[in-house]
Amino acid sequence: MAWTTSSITSASAIVLFLHYITLSLSQGGFSFTSPMAKSPEEQHPVNVVGWAAEDSSGVLAPINISRRATGEKDVTFKVLYCGICHTDLHQIKNDWGNTIYPVIPGHEIAGVVTEVGGKVLKFKVGDRVGVGCLVGSCHSCENCANDLENYCPKMILTYNGIYHDGTPTYGGYSNIMVCDESFVISIPENLPLDACAPLLCAGITTYSPLRYFGLDKPGMHVGVVGLGGLGHVAVKLAKAFGVKVTVISTSPDKKIEAIDRLGADSFLVSRDPDQMQAAMGTMDGIIDTVSATHPLLPLIGLLKSHGKLVMVGAPEKPLELPVLPLLTERKLVAGSVIGGIKETQEMINFAAKHNITADIELIPMDYVNTAMERLAKTDVRYRFVIDIGNTLKN
Repeated sequence: MAWTTSSITSASAIVLFLHYITLSLSQGGFSFTSPMAKSPEEQHPVNVVGWAAEDSSGVLAPINISRRATGEKDVTFKVLYCGICHTDLHQIKNDWGNTIYPVIPGHEIAGVVTEVGGKVLKFKVGDRVGVGCLVGSCHSCENCANDLENYCPKMILTYNGIYHDGTPTYGGYSNIMVCDESFVISIPENLPLDACAPLLCAGITTYSPLRYFGLDKPGMHVGVVGLGGLGHVAVKLAKAFGVKVTVISTSPDKKIEAIDRLGADSFLVSRDPDQMQAAMGTMDGIIDTVSATHPLLPLIGLLKSHGKLVMVGAPEKPLELPVLPLLTERKLVAGSVIGGIKETQEMINFAAKHNITADIELIPMDYVNTAMERLAKTDVRYRFVIDIGNTLKN
């Protein structure tokens, strides 16, 4: 298998892509501003400091913006930590052609509540909270009714989106967030906020398919393709479910890391035909986190009859899908993208119960541009997290 894991991107990339396709179809093109909408300054009285990219150079620099005052159902919180997702890198450089500048990235956000609206029921001042990829949805479609806001055609992204009032959304590379309580996650006391933050994207992206496709039963055998920001969390979650885990990677040097540090049961070098042949037909399911172009046939071959290959990475080019092995052994190739708010809370509670966090490198705010350069080279194990609370200067 001649593919690499050099571009492992969160499935939030798929959310962004599909979201903007929907907007394009409904609005006749990628035009997000309303001539009747008030400016952010007119509607939003709360002064906020963030780091934004102003153009496709992707260089992030300090910026002053404003957020809305705390509404009746809003939670306002001080941002303490924010993870860096590969989606952030794509967005600041306008790789998908849909970036609204200035863009403040960040959808792996953790902090402490400073104010709540009069009708807020779930949170109080001092609570530890987080916000992931979404800050709004229509609340009226079938998906919303089934706690699947992540599949709502009118979902509102945490950054680089347009809120109900017609103003841009800004992410967690900032010192203050204001969010409808319906999209705020409660973080249990035993989870460190810094190492917990990436779970709000990488965690739910891998937890949801494990649960939905029934790959969470003790004794099952699940493969994880790619050992990056998503893959390393997938291994931890699957092991907590009692599943036998095999990491599948192009990099032999990751074997010790996968087994000794992350707890995987076995390791396959995907470029080694003998290893792949020996493992044929042994897995109940596979979570594929790779966003580089790669062949699916060898992975399908690893599955037992009725096995499931679930894609959570977002390759830029279409992948070839061989149909015959799906027909002859009733195998399934599927996709999954993040999760709804109810399931995200479930995932965080599960992580707290099993002491699961992301492996992170904590960085100061002014290191973020260097971090982006390193991320582009996959020079991180496994997630950068920005220490917003201690290093973002007002």
